[in-house]
Amino acid sequence: MSRQQSEPEVVVVGSINVDLVLTVARHPAPGETLLGGGGHSTPGGKGANQAVAAALRGARTAMVGAVGDDAAAAVGLSLLDAAGVDLTRVARVPGPTGLAVVTLSETGENTIVVVPGANDAVDAALVESAADPVAAAAVLVLQGEVPLGASLAAARIADAAGRRIVLNAAPAAAVPEELLRLADPLVVNEHEAAIVLAGALGDDAVDPPATPEEATVLARRLRDAGARSVVVTLGGAGVVVAGPDGAWHLAARPVVAVDTVGAGDAFVGALAAGLARGAGMAEAAREAVAVAAYAVAHEGAQASYPGLDDQLP
Repeated sequence: MSRQQSEPEVVVVGSINVDLVLTVARHPAPGETLLGGGGHSTPGGKGANQAVAAALRGARTAMVGAVGDDAAAAVGLSLLDAAGVDLTRVARVPGPTGLAVVTLSETGENTIVVVPGANDAVDAALVESAADPVAAAAVLVLQGEVPLGASLAAARIADAAGRRIVLNAAPAAAVPEELLRLADPLVVNEHEAAIVLAGALGDDAVDPPATPEEATVLARRLRDAGARSVVVTLGGAGVVVAGPDGAWHLAARPVVAVDTVGAGDAFVGALAAGLARGAGMAEAAREAVAVAAYAVAHEGAQASYPGLDDQLP
């Protein structure tokens, strides 16, 4: 559905949205009405964000997803195309393109409500029609904004070909054991980490970690539950990585937060690009932390992501 590239290094199976961004002085309390600003539409979706981030970090990247037959589809695809992402495996289906309503406060914190739209059409059949690039890419990236059947189908194809699978379990939900065992790494924030571990243990009493030390314990427990490696992102406290060689903490880069929308996706995309070029987990995570910091210091989601010529913090 756009330019076609040579064999991809990163394939992202995931969502393509249009973000409707609203700005407020603070987030409203339940039942409260506030006046806001903004109201502009920008490209978004966790899958699309991660694909743009990977491509801008130099990885040949392909997107497997769907948009609607509405005018919003052009907005949703615009920065993917500009970043050079291969869109030949993006389907156009009847109905609306996915929508995310983002409310952004003066402190840079956000809340997001997602309406899936065309993303619900990303099923196992669509993924299987893209089996060749999924099997060819060094890294497959998955998230939770498309139906689970699509992620399972893609993971099985990539695993059979001996490829690496980066699973971003967001939005937070329990992860099937089969998918958890293929994650290398599983990438979650502190809240997602608690929910995924609770699902794996059949125990709803798992608390989100409050410190890097607690996140390290939780990351190790997620590895024990089946994930091959784990990254727990902690916002301004950095990230914790746990793998076969142990666990460690990487501090965040000090920046003034302007807009946190899409920063986690910037991290995932940059991590995937680093792993695809053969970097070890420590090196790839270190660069991804810097990419996420750059994104936080700039406005927008995809528009805030750095290219190879941008100076990282």
